[in-house]
Amino acid sequence: MLNVGFLSFGWFSGAPGSQVRTASDLMHDTIALAEAAEEAGMDGAWIRVHHFEQNTSSPFPLLAAMGARTSRVELGTGVINMRYENPLYMAEAAATADLIADGRLQLGVSRGSPEPAADGPGEFGYPLPVGMTPVEDSAQRIETFRKAISGAGIATPGARAHGRAGEKLPIQPQSPGLSDRIWYGAGGEESAKRVGSLGMHLMSSTLVEGGSGEPLGIIQQRQIDAYRTAWGEAGHSGTPRVSVSRSIMPIFDAATRTYFGTTLERDKMGANQDQVGQIDNFIATFGKTYVGDLDKIEAELRDDEAVMSADTLLVTIPNQLGADFNRTTFDAFVELRNRLAPHHTGPSLA
Repeated sequence: MLNVGFLSFGWFSGAPGSQVRTASDLMHDTIALAEAAEEAGMDGAWIRVHHFEQNTSSPFPLLAAMGARTSRVELGTGVINMRYENPLYMAEAAATADLIADGRLQLGVSRGSPEPAADGPGEFGYPLPVGMTPVEDSAQRIETFRKAISGAGIATPGARAHGRAGEKLPIQPQSPGLSDRIWYGAGGEESAKRVGSLGMHLMSSTLVEGGSGEPLGIIQQRQIDAYRTAWGEAGHSGTPRVSVSRSIMPIFDAATRTYFGTTLERDKMGANQDQVGQIDNFIATFGKTYVGDLDKIEAELRDDEAVMSADTLLVTIPNQLGADFNRTTFDAFVELRNRLAPHHTGPSLA
């Protein structure tokens, strides 16, 4: 594991204790989180994207603002549900945000997780085409998006177009290198194989397909192995990147003990374990929380095969506690990274 970033679910609510009570609070606090991550020496600032909920939903204005206020950290999404997206408009917005950030975007895309709306994409004007599955629909949109950001011609020129005769018009602006920084959030081994064959980077969350009873890290490692094998067999150049997400709650002062102490007590009683359940019509394993002092967390992460195999660890954070609180835990995450990867050199943006 070489890099560590935060992954914010981006919730806002007026619940007691929430420091992020409105949508405005959320936007400003997320920008502050990115600044805090850079100040602490972390490698990435990633945000979740969900629709029809009280959280981050339209990522590119926010990523552009985060990019304008930082200079080093990677800025990512985990993940964009492509069934909601016009891939050509998204290509323009993504390139714009990436140019503002000087080429630091790392965009995670996928079919998406279950949403609260019965047919959210349909309400956005993208009903599922007859005869297509959601996976096929999102795959087609991803293909169009990747083509557009690669600089390929898209539109047939009109009479007043400026360009070479016979060539189609590409979307504008273009951000060089963005097409090499697209990730896919895969749920299981088969989807991981498809990601590898298509030449995208792999994102794997705290929830993966499979209910064998094995630890999440072991199930996830098989997914990572399948991905890397498919990448190699497809003959892609470059080094495939892999991120895994984990819930980590370091306890090092009175404030962190107040917020995370109950989870530690559950851990001591054996109640903090990986769980198996059903989501979206498949059986999945959901990862436990790593909680306690840094020595304890370090030892547990070293035993997590997927964490030690991946190049990027994304830590899900309690964003409703606000940027000031999370800034104190970012120092702990950097310390963990330095213990696990003493020769850390920072992320490769390519």
